[in-house]
Amino acid sequence: MYPLGRLSSATLSFLNKVGGGSYTYISHSHVGSSRVFASHKYAHSLKAVKNAQLTHKSINCLTPSTLSAAPPRFRSLCCCVGGDPMGPESHPSQDDRISRIASTIRVIPDFPKPGVMFQDITTMLLDPKAFKDTIDLFVERYKGKDISVVAGVEARGFIFGPPIALAIGAKFVPMRKPGKLPGEVISEEYSLEYGTDKMEMHVGAVEAGERAIVIDDLIATGGTLCAAIKLLERVGVQVVECACLIELPELKGRERLCDNPLFVLIKSA
Repeated sequence: MYPLGRLSSATLSFLNKVGGGSYTYISHSHVGSSRVFASHKYAHSLKAVKNAQLTHKSINCLTPSTLSAAPPRFRSLCCCVGGDPMGPESHPSQDDRISRIASTIRVIPDFPKPGVMFQDITTMLLDPKAFKDTIDLFVERYKGKDISVVAGVEARGFIFGPPIALAIGAKFVPMRKPGKLPGEVISEEYSLEYGTDKMEMHVGAVEAGERAIVIDDLIATGGTLCAAIKLLERVGVQVVECACLIELPELKGRERLCDNPLFVLIKSA
């Protein structure tokens, strides 16, 4: 079971649209309600209990074409539970390459400060097979999906973004810290544990209506990814998904992304 949290009006509208058969309304209290989904020949039951929970079965009844019309937050949760807005063939959880990639990433305790378990990807970069497999997994997911922008978050997003962009025929747009980009920029401020920071992007780097993915090596609290998303959306770009090699689930960065789907290869224990 996966906690959905409070259902938005957009999600409720979507459920009403794809729901079939006899069902009871999913109330905002989420207590004791149920719905029957019907998508083409599929029909499964989704139980909405306290805090609303989704089962693996209830997600798998929805086809990728149906999910494409769902609100982003709902699509993101479907991806977490087992469905996938990019299509079932692009979900790598059972791919043997994942375990190999994970085995090449070392953990450095107490770096850069006491209590932090630093996920060091430099050891993965020393392994050409693991590095290639990492790039290939992202390319396989996004190739042919009409992505025209790969936005890489400073600094390690610059490692993964360019080869992915080249392979899928997209442009690479660097998202940098203040004072690093020459020329005119737009900026977005985001909060840190102590204080604030900014993310900047060149004016004119992207155009309204383009479809983008945002790439970084790791999601922790989600602050930099959230700032990158806001920068792109401010100029009319559709952020299709955020993609990271590693997620630190205990820091709940996924929640900070709100309605934006997140795809990760490895979840750190």
